[in-house]
Amino acid sequence: MMLGQHADKESLEILNRDLGLDRPLAVQFVMYVNDLLPVSVHNAEDSESFLFLDAAKYDAIRLFSIWGGKQVVLKMPYLRRSYQSRQKVSELIIETLPETFILATAAILIALFFGIIMGVVAAIRRDTWIDNTALIVSALGMSGPAFFIGIILAWVGGYLLSEYTGLNMTGSLFTTDDYGRGEYLDLKNLVLPAITLGIRPLAIVVQLTRSSMIEVLSHDYIRTAKAKGLPFYAVVVRHALRNALNPVLTASSGWFAGLMAGAVFVEYVFGWKGIGNEIVDALNFQDFPVVMGAVLVITTIFVIINIGVDILYGILDPRVRLD
Repeated sequence: MMLGQHADKESLEILNRDLGLDRPLAVQFVMYVNDLLPVSVHNAEDSESFLFLDAAKYDAIRLFSIWGGKQVVLKMPYLRRSYQSRQKVSELIIETLPETFILATAAILIALFFGIIMGVVAAIRRDTWIDNTALIVSALGMSGPAFFIGIILAWVGGYLLSEYTGLNMTGSLFTTDDYGRGEYLDLKNLVLPAITLGIRPLAIVVQLTRSSMIEVLSHDYIRTAKAKGLPFYAVVVRHALRNALNPVLTASSGWFAGLMAGAVFVEYVFGWKGIGNEIVDALNFQDFPVVMGAVLVITTIFVIINIGVDILYGILDPRVRLD
């Protein structure tokens, strides 16, 4: 793929040696992990080898020498280069990740805002038509695949009703000006993909908020607060909702990290230039370094978010504290 269909055998061998593909799989795995580690071991005498230190690949600081002339270095994780563009995978991710982050943030904010309101109202008006409507909406939201909902919303909002909505079927955060004046921020392109991406987490938030609020509202301290004559707003928001948010926060954190990966289909449908769209293109061209690098970054974000949520537990719920 990189050299074309008419590449000669010698060129293929040189390229395989350069990429380390001529090594056994176990060695290739060790090489990849060595590239990823911020503190890694390299052989300063063989800087041309893919396994060892290469100034063109690494921006490394030599720490100290060990046995056999090897060097221990401090460096940024190296995610290899794209097979297609030969650009560093880290650079591709830096270019595309912010747009995916903005899309996922907008989607989860939509889900939290409307989901918590609907869940609280459904819990307060339990077993009424409002409650039943909220449950039906959440069930439909969970049942609809994101790519199918995205196609429908793009067709309706960006085509049939475009004269009224002013929205486009496809587009990214930045749009290139037709008159050669460069790129400009186009926030309206965020609306449809954010709604599409936020529908499923919204359904989860509605159900969790409703069930958690129903449980909290049955506790003794809520009855005591009502008996003391506290206003309805104080009882529901300051006492019940705050203690009911833990499961919602847990689900939201997981969904936010999941949206970073799950945005693949939505970004592809709406032409959103994020990391999901980059993953699809990389899969189409079997550009494995890009796919592996993107998955590693998304996984790291998932872990960091979950650690942050564990810390927030103690802030939101005084019963959950670390001694």
